[in-house]
Amino acid sequence: MSQPIIPFLTFCGTAEAAVNFYVSIFPSSKINHMTMVGKNERGEEGKVFHSSFELKGQPLMAMDMEAAYCPAFTWAISLYMECPVESEFDHLFDKLSAEGNVLMGPEPVGNLRKVAWVSDKFGVTWQLVLK
Repeated sequence: MSQPIIPFLTFCGTAEAAVNFYVSIFPSSKINHMTMVGKNERGEEGKVFHSSFELKGQPLMAMDMEAAYCPAFTWAISLYMECPVESEFDHLFDKLSAEGNVLMGPEPVGNLRKVAWVSDKFGVTWQLVLK
């Protein structure tokens, strides 16, 4: 049986806020579980040791990394999202771009009505597409 490829996001202390934010703005989304770093465990106590969540049925995982080891997010990889209706595109663009960085758009590209490329306030880059 084939296993899915699951994006795993590593945050520098903001995983809980990021996961809660994403689940709040994407329809049909949920947190499956979130385990926190406990006392005398590796990592910062109270930060996310491991989280499993779904955005529109797509499984993702997240964790917090200790500051000394934490990698920065880069736009070299992004999460691609096709929006079925313009109102969803506009909602997601507004939420993801707030306190973030708009890299492109929204604008028409080829046969696509709207395309936007946004790094959100947590540093994760998204490509939003309205066909």
